[in-house]
Parts: sequence; structure tokens; C-alpha cells
Amino acid sequence: MIRRFLGKVFSGQLFRPAQLKIIPFKAHRIARERISRCAATTCEALQQHGFAAYVVGGAVRDLLLGREPKDYDVATGARPEQVRAIFRRSRIIGRRFRLVHVMCGNETVEVSTFRGPTDGAADDQQTTDEHGRILRDNVFGTVEEDARRRDFTVNAMFYDPVREEVHDYHDGVADIKARKLRMIGDAARRYREDPIRMLRAVRLAASRGLEIESRTRRPIRALADLLHNVPQARVFDEMMKLLLSGHAAEGVRRLRKEGLHHGVLPLLDVILEQSLGERLVMLALANTDQRINADKSVSPGFLFAALLWHEVLVAWKKIEAQGMPTIPALYHAMDQVLQVQAEKLAIPRRFGADMKDIWALQPRFLNRSGRRPYHMLGHMRFRAGYDFLLLRCTSGEIDAEIGDWWERFQHADEATRAGMLLKDTPGAGKKRRRRSRRRNKPAVAAASAVPE
Repeated sequence: MIRRFLGKVFSGQLFRPAQLKIIPFKAHRIARERISRCAATTCEALQQHGFAAYVVGGAVRDLLLGREPKDYDVATGARPEQVRAIFRRSRIIGRRFRLVHVMCGNETVEVSTFRGPTDGAADDQQTTDEHGRILRDNVFGTVEEDARRRDFTVNAMFYDPVREEVHDYHDGVADIKARKLRMIGDAARRYREDPIRMLRAVRLAASRGLEIESRTRRPIRALADLLHNVPQARVFDEMMKLLLSGHAAEGVRRLRKEGLHHGVLPLLDVILEQSLGERLVMLALANTDQRINADKSVSPGFLFAALLWHEVLVAWKKIEAQGMPTIPALYHAMDQVLQVQAEKLAIPRRFGADMKDIWALQPRFLNRSGRRPYHMLGHMRFRAGYDFLLLRCTSGEIDAEIGDWWERFQHADEATRAGMLLKDTPGAGKKRRRRSRRRNKPAVAAASAVPE
């Protein structure tokens, strides 16, 4: 066994050294005009000052996949202070990784200095926690070392817009052609350095149609608990990228397949084991994917409301069974579910408020008598609440007739609306008499002062 292991080491099967392949324009067909003007001019300016500079990472990957990149990153041999000195409209950001944001009009390009190897770094340059996660890292190095530090081979390609060449150190171009997602180096160690890479692997595989290579996939389930040690804001950012990738339905399926749902959405596993909850979640994800792929706006608050609604329902019924009135029980359930979720995923308050508004409207859709339906039409969150109601109807949670009634009511004329109103419960529509504040006045006189 030892002999076999050493054979793999020395044959390069486990630790293959980086071998640069320069891919010419005729092979990759990425013209300078296809990339961001700000990224191109940033690279050109850095090269004019004597520094190597390339467009790197996801932009190169997506261009090779025939996709339009959403943003551009530049890697360079210049230190952050040197980059800052070259570009008037720029600023240094970050502590864990020091970066420079270079601004060109409304566009911002993120410029990073080539990273060096982590082994042997001084304490003031790099800090890790007890699990191996890198907390602060400002170890600078060469472009070859930077390529080795990147996560996946498809993210370790460098495009030179001046020469229109792709520099490929880890066979990323070949992996793209094979639709393979492969980790650079030892996968378990790389996940320990940054557990977010496990979520990123799932997101890239789902959104780019890639298959996670076996050695890259194998450690994920065993190391999933490391996500508990990652700052909530970073987990939330990665989850937002997955949910708004246009492939959220497939992404959530893969999260569950790889055993990552417990570390991301702790209630997701319970939801997907319930038939009604799963149908509503998958409908919401599919609708979100359709809107994103059609270049329509989406509401993260609406999506999270759908993901957690089943748990709100369970908590609501449980609290109501303990004797609390219906509406206070609902609000108590909402707070309880969001509090549990906040322990794993830092949902911003603005999304939490949207979620609670959508949830709070649901029992009001059952009131279809008197003036209450008219008040609902004027509510600022009516459309979001109504769309959520339709999801519940389509999933089979509630009667589809309720959704049909509201569809007809909101588009009907006044006469038709009046005829659609349901009969109220006895006494519900009567005005309550208000007691007179004038205690010394005779009861008869006080009664006559109440308007009819």
C-alpha cells in the first residue's frame, strides 16, 4: 500500500506540478473586445507600469463556456499599494484578503495581487483557526503560485487581453471541454482552508452544467460541519449566488445530495421530506429560475419566505394548539423560525421584514367578506402576498378556489366585486358600540351620542 501511494506521488497522480499551457487566440477565440473595457484597460495600464496582469477566474471560465460574465477580476504582480498609486479612482479593501477596487465610470474591477504558498508564511501574513480555515492571508507570490492557490482548475486560467492569450496551469481548458469540476491539490485540505468552497462546488456544478470529479466530491459530506465555523455573512452571500443563479432548483437538489443542507438551511432537510413543503419549495425555485433566465426581477425575501413557510406552518399550529389566538400565534411562529434560521444563515433584516409581511397576509386572504378584500387590494405587499398564495394553491396546501377567487376579484368591476363577497359570520360585520367617556352623563343620553 505504501509503495502504491509513493508511486502515485512520484508519478504526479496526487500532486501534479503546474505546467503552463499558453492557448493562442485561434484555439480559444476570446477577442479583447468581448471582455469588459474596464478590465482590459486595467490590465493594459498595469503592464505599461511593468507588472504582469491578467483577467482571471470566473470571467475566463464563463467566456470559454460561451457565457457572458457578470463581473471581472484582475490578478497582477503589483502590490495593493502599487495598484492604488496607478489608478486615481481606486481603493484598498479587505482584511482577510487585501484587494483593490478600480473604478471606471459605473463599472468596478477587483484587482488582487498574486498569492503565494501558505506553508511557511509569517504569522503576521497568514492566520488560520484550529480547523485550518484561513482567517487572514496576505502572502504574495508569483503567477504560478497564484494559480496553485485557486480552488478549481476551471477558475485558474489567466487571460492576457493585450496578447489575447489564455495561460492555463492546471488543465482548466481540458476540464471545461470534459465538463468536469476538479479541485487543485488535496480536496480535503482545500475545503478546510475555506469551507465555502464546498458550497461553491455545488453552485458551479449546478449552474455551469459540470460534474464534480470524484476526488473533489469525496470529502464534502464528511467536512460539511465546517460550514458552522464560517461567518454567517459569507454563507449567506454564497447561498444568494446559488439561489439567484438561474439554476436554484438543481442547486438545492445537489446541496441535499452532497449532505450540505444541514450547514446552510438547517430547516431545508425537514421541508424536503414533507410532500407539501417540498412541492411549494421546488415550485418557488423553478419560478425564480424562470424569471432570472428571462431577465426579470426577483425578490430574495419572497424566495426565503417560500423556503421557510412549511416550518412557520408547523410552529404556528403547535403554538395555536397551546391556546394562543390565531394571529398572535402566527407572529410568534414567524419570530421563532427566523430566530432558529439566524443561527446558521444571516438573513438581512430587509429580507426578514419582507418575509414576515408575506406570511402575515396569508390568513387575511381567507377573509372574503365586507370591506376586508378591498383593504387587501390596497396593501403595499398585496402582489407578493397574492403570488405566494398562488404557490400554496398550486402545491396543494390550500384549495385552488381561493386563488381563483382573488384572481377574479382584483380584476372585476365594482358591481361584480360586490356580488362576489361572501356572507360574513353572524355579528362580524356589525359596528361595536363605543362607551361614552363622559361617565357622569345619563346612560340614555350617552347612547344617543353614539353615531349609527
